[in-house]
Amino acid sequence: MEWLNPENVIAVATALLGVLVSAAMLWYERRVPPRRKRIGYRVQLDTPIGSDPRNGGRANVRLGLFNETPDMSDATLVLLRVENDGAQSIAGDDYTARGSHGLTVEFTDRTVRAIAVTQSPGADHLMEHFTAAAGLQHRDGTIHLPRVPLNRGEHFKLLVLLTGAGVGSPVTVTGGIRDGKVRPNRAATPDEKPPLFSRAARTVTVVLTACVITLAAIIVREEPPPPMGCATGTLTVTGSTAFAPVVRELAAKYEKDCPGATVHVDAHGSTAGIRELADRGAKSKDGSPAVIALSDGPKPGGYPQLRESRVAVSLFTLVVNDSVTVDNLALKDIRRLYSGGVTNWTQLDGPDLPVLLVSRDANSGTREVFQRRVLGRNEPGPSSRDCATKDDRESPVLRCELDSTEQVLATVARLTGAIGYSEVRSGRDLGGLHRLAIDGRSPDVDQIRRSGYPYREIEYAYTYGQPPADSLTSSFLTYLSRGSGQDVIRTHGHLPCATPEGLRVCGEG
Repeated sequence: MEWLNPENVIAVATALLGVLVSAAMLWYERRVPPRRKRIGYRVQLDTPIGSDPRNGGRANVRLGLFNETPDMSDATLVLLRVENDGAQSIAGDDYTARGSHGLTVEFTDRTVRAIAVTQSPGADHLMEHFTAAAGLQHRDGTIHLPRVPLNRGEHFKLLVLLTGAGVGSPVTVTGGIRDGKVRPNRAATPDEKPPLFSRAARTVTVVLTACVITLAAIIVREEPPPPMGCATGTLTVTGSTAFAPVVRELAAKYEKDCPGATVHVDAHGSTAGIRELADRGAKSKDGSPAVIALSDGPKPGGYPQLRESRVAVSLFTLVVNDSVTVDNLALKDIRRLYSGGVTNWTQLDGPDLPVLLVSRDANSGTREVFQRRVLGRNEPGPSSRDCATKDDRESPVLRCELDSTEQVLATVARLTGAIGYSEVRSGRDLGGLHRLAIDGRSPDVDQIRRSGYPYREIEYAYTYGQPPADSLTSSFLTYLSRGSGQDVIRTHGHLPCATPEGLRVCGEG
């Protein structure tokens, strides 16, 4: 055999030796494989801020903040860090506790007086889970934490004001994680004996072994294969503006993971994206063009060449200007609003303000879903171009149409009495507006099957015919619906169709 020469034999033998040494060291240090999902916690601060119980109850000179308040004289502050230190992301439905909460924090012999929460940098989405509605509660010495989704490495911290026992009394976190566990996770102190092999040493050993194996493969094989799942070239993703934030994040990750690939995201509405895909496919001389069109809901009729893939379940929401003191509408009242039967918010127990309907244009999948799932009919025609002045005096209500979700949100936030709609995560940081529940049901991806919330739709990805298996189009579709794509989809508040729960919902249509 041509490859059987001294250099290749040495390379293969070295790779085998590295594998055996790494396996032996990992087996020696940890006899069982680690769980793939894991939440760790540790107390980073436990200090008195009233009287110091270790000083006979006399006031602590440095931290005696509540010496004049008897019921707070024994106050303490605890800083608790909770983090995902496992190998996989943790979703809300990974928690196995009963009820709405995910974890329980117990402060032995102490009483919780106040809680403040901070999150890890770049994880602002965590904060919306720390509300009473989401499951954050405390009573006596117990805190119930919500089902907070945590990507790998993400954490949050609880700064807790307590009274009762002094510093050092036990702090425990309990709860269940599907296919995982919750455990104490603390940094080593200077006087502790370090482990026989550090995490860094294990990582270096594994990485070096991988490098040796790669070197051996390069020597033995004449031409190494391209990275698994990657493809080069240029791809355009068009269509849904509601799903565009997901696609933009995934496009950036794909380009980073797969050098030589360029993914352009040009979202301008579901229907417009379907038309663009069909036009480019009809003009293409090479079969399926490098275009993916995302659509909120199924494509219109008349495009038999387009092939569909179900990607995720998207949730949408009605939003109103903060001047409208209404947070829930019955389905029948929403239909009255959009038929012109309600022209002033006083008719729905709101303030004395005229109703302004801020809608999307006819290319919008968000609008199409709203008409099909909520109204059961088309919206009325526009009666205003600037969303502030009625051009059609015969129209019972002012209604305008805008080109994007971002424009709708900005306009609703700016105009008193305005109502519009958007994808559920869009505009969550925008002031001046709030979401509406429908018949008392709020958009919650974790309760999507049980709640019966109507304003939802399957997100479809369309291609022109069947793209080649080794094309960038096929590769990105796989990347979008599986692996890293599922984590990003969940982070943006959608339910991936490829998950067990998503398969059931997407199969129901």
